[in-house]
Amino acid sequence: MENISKSVIQEISDDALIAEFKGGNEQAFDELYRRHLLSVYKRVRYVIPENDVEDVTQEIFIAVLKSLSTFRGDSQFGTWLRTLTNYKVAEFYRKRTRKREPLVVPLSEISGRMEGATPKMLEERIFLQSALQKLPENYREIILLRLAEDLQFNEIAEITNQNLEATKSLFRRAITALRNQLDE
Repeated sequence: MENISKSVIQEISDDALIAEFKGGNEQAFDELYRRHLLSVYKRVRYVIPENDVEDVTQEIFIAVLKSLSTFRGDSQFGTWLRTLTNYKVAEFYRKRTRKREPLVVPLSEISGRMEGATPKMLEERIFLQSALQKLPENYREIILLRLAEDLQFNEIAEITNQNLEATKSLFRRAITALRNQLDE
């Protein structure tokens, strides 16, 4: 893989990269990381307080590195990665609950972290995270697939094994439920 051009590497499927990694090629993991970092980061950023987003994202990829050798390919890598991400997010909140830490970080703690963000933008982000956490899992998941991962409805339908119209309908219901949560 060292001698293969970057354009050829980008054309290699995730499954082929996983096979390369299992065969001892550590650069294959680097490519998987590069491909999926932004989508994982964006997903985590929607549901985790700003101060912890980078740490949780790093924990996710450490878990991927540790468990990739046991990935059997029963599902697509992206589906497996989303499941692992959701598990790590839930683990983050379980740990915080045990420590009795607040689930939402005060604005004063994160104001220095988001350069260019106004206090109102920070407050809105916190309200959005809180509202998302109160939604049923299937609503939260479709919102994250569409907004955090920028997937098209046909891609979401394929991932969730639903038809296109059912996917769009679920998204509309999820957005309505999110609006209702934000109105409260």
